[in-house]
Amino acid sequence: MIENRKKVAFYTLGCKLNFSETSTIARNFQDEGFDRVEFEEVADIYVINTCSVTENADKQFKQVVKKAMKLNDKAFVAAVGCYAQLKPEELAAVDGVDLVLGATEKFKITDYINDLSKNDFGEVHSCEISEADFYVGSYSIGDRTRAFLKVQDGCDYKCTYCTIPLARGISRSDTLENVLKNAKEISQQNIKEIVLTGVNIGDYGKGEFGNKRHEHTFYELVQELDKVEGIERLRISSIEPNLLRNETIEFVSKSRTFVPHFHIPLQSGSNDILKKMKRRYLREVYMERVNKIREVMPHACIGVDVIVGFPGETDEHFLETYHFLNNLDISYLHVFTYSERDNTEAAQMPNPVPANVRAKRSKMLRGLSVKKRRAFYESQLGTNRTVLFEGENKEGYIHGFTENYVKVKTPWNPELVNTLHEINLTKIDEDGSVRMEFLNVEA
Repeated sequence: MIENRKKVAFYTLGCKLNFSETSTIARNFQDEGFDRVEFEEVADIYVINTCSVTENADKQFKQVVKKAMKLNDKAFVAAVGCYAQLKPEELAAVDGVDLVLGATEKFKITDYINDLSKNDFGEVHSCEISEADFYVGSYSIGDRTRAFLKVQDGCDYKCTYCTIPLARGISRSDTLENVLKNAKEISQQNIKEIVLTGVNIGDYGKGEFGNKRHEHTFYELVQELDKVEGIERLRISSIEPNLLRNETIEFVSKSRTFVPHFHIPLQSGSNDILKKMKRRYLREVYMERVNKIREVMPHACIGVDVIVGFPGETDEHFLETYHFLNNLDISYLHVFTYSERDNTEAAQMPNPVPANVRAKRSKMLRGLSVKKRRAFYESQLGTNRTVLFEGENKEGYIHGFTENYVKVKTPWNPELVNTLHEINLTKIDEDGSVRMEFLNVEA
């Protein structure tokens, strides 16, 4: 390492999409002659990729800035991402922040960093979100065992609780050729699993500049990716139930590389609340999707996003959601407690749910999630699966995930990192992960 090269470190808040974009921005820095270091190390520049989905993410940002300033109080701190687009002035006012870049500027960050001296007040470069109409492809490598491959950005949906369209602009997609090129590049890096990511990936195929015509469909994308040589596993991240077609489900069930794992946002099991949220389906459609997956892939893992405490959600509405999920053959829940976001329709709605009621409902659904995951893991005991091992030594154990997203553990062995193995699932451990036995003798 050349001594006088500047060091840059990154911190990502939020979703898989943010991770893929951070990785791409980091490669841009490396191309410009910067050395990337871990965030825990002393760096000349700290770049924080922000999220605006929960109140918590806003608070986290301030803590991350503090952490950077402790490591090097003369370091240059830049904020990019969703929160930076929505509330640039607010971020610029945080003590220690020097630069805030919005949705279109973040990929050109190195153009804005000429002078690394600290600013009294953060400098803001943020476009009108209507200008975020071009697409920048991204993928993450080197950060973890699997890669996140961005295929789509932005959203045309008008869900009443969501700020994502305000933060990321209209729905637009990468070209099929470019997605396949990126997938091939990833496969050449000895990465065994790719997770497809985006804001609304089922809407894949809309071109740039607000072109609403789909050049290709999500189903076509899945078919083409399945042919890419060298990829062992492909995983679809979150996909809207109204955009998850039966043909895609059937294709995944027979696919060479796509794994039997779906994450499908529900948000509420009450049709009244779904209508208030302006979701584009009713619970009956959701049930059909789950039943279809179970019909062709009984062993599939199905994850669900659900929001509790939406304005006007009565006890009856909540119990509708609880019973709907309890009776549905799903594997786990991601539970979000509703929080008011500026410039959203829901924030103006009457009958807000008291904070203590939101917390209680959240706790009930988290308890249901534990029960569902346990039942799913129990249904998998005694079956043979393939596991991909992660890179971390956690208290003497190495963990990994099966193709259908069962978390397994076995005593630490560095040779297992980033390798795939045939295993048999034997019993559930106290920490909730599953013990296993190797089927291939050489392990």
